[in-house]
Amino acid sequence: MAINIWFNRWFSTVAHYMDMIRHNPDQQEFVIYGTHPNPDTVYFKNCDVSGTEPDIGGEEYLQFCLKYCLQNNIHVFVPRKENVLIAQNLNKFEEIGVKVLVCPIGELMKLMDDKAAMYRSLENIEKEGHFIVHIPSYRIVNDADGFKQAYDELSKDNTKLCIKPIVGEGASGFRIIDDISDTIPFLFNTASSQKISFETVYKVLQTQERFPDLMVLEYLDGYEYSIDCLAGADGTLNVAIPRKKGNGRIREIEYNEELIEIAEKIAKQYKIPFVFNIQVRYKDGIPKLLEINPRMSGGLHISCLAGINIPYYAVKLLLGGKIEPFSIKYDVKATHIEQSVVLS
Repeated sequence: MAINIWFNRWFSTVAHYMDMIRHNPDQQEFVIYGTHPNPDTVYFKNCDVSGTEPDIGGEEYLQFCLKYCLQNNIHVFVPRKENVLIAQNLNKFEEIGVKVLVCPIGELMKLMDDKAAMYRSLENIEKEGHFIVHIPSYRIVNDADGFKQAYDELSKDNTKLCIKPIVGEGASGFRIIDDISDTIPFLFNTASSQKISFETVYKVLQTQERFPDLMVLEYLDGYEYSIDCLAGADGTLNVAIPRKKGNGRIREIEYNEELIEIAEKIAKQYKIPFVFNIQVRYKDGIPKLLEINPRMSGGLHISCLAGINIPYYAVKLLLGGKIEPFSIKYDVKATHIEQSVVLS
């Protein structure tokens, strides 16, 4: 029997996960559905059934998802958009017979979606005597004076700082505070940059009496890693694959015992099921947590070059299937190039 599986609004790299689920080692047949507000979405080419979804959010979007599942006899739903809200309403999908590939604990989803709350959780656990992972020095601010105070406190000893929203995906809103960005050589010689001066940030923030919570934190200047994880329904970790982000688009699958241990500790503490991603970055030889994403990461397909079809096995675990221990292929270095895709 074919399984109808639906991906709502996702990253473009979800095209790889659709193909990996379709070409699975168990030869399980899938009918792949995909939606997005943009009718020219590239991953529609990888779907059996595709179509536009309304550009809405909140409760209205939740109702759309339920209706879509019913109309299309969806068996498995893999959400990215509104995944926290969907996790908080899983009972509504269970009532119509839909399995959702998402962490089923709504409060845990909400915690991981808020970087400041996640940091505080780890700090509280450490106070109780259970160290899991280092976190950067940080402050949370919501007005210009608070930002200046945080900057003054954290930038002592010439510590370079950065800012980012407490809720957001990827590099959205991330900026490195660097006064060189106000110079003519920077303007003339830099193609693109995430750097911004303290004065520019302060001036912009002063335009509002209060703004959404902003994280001011130490900038980590070492290598960045994504750790892609597969776990059972009870959160038991099956595999953790550290993926090193090298220069440009270079990525390396690396055996890193220190990072695998961090993944094991996070899995034991939070019991995140099915598939999740941990992002860390080094400073002075110490890996510090950036964030935890309770979903498939944008670069998961690179980690799967270790010889493990994580998207498919995540679905298999969701459906109650069993998996055998894996043999992981490390020391894989990879990159990617742009490819033309004819849409019509």
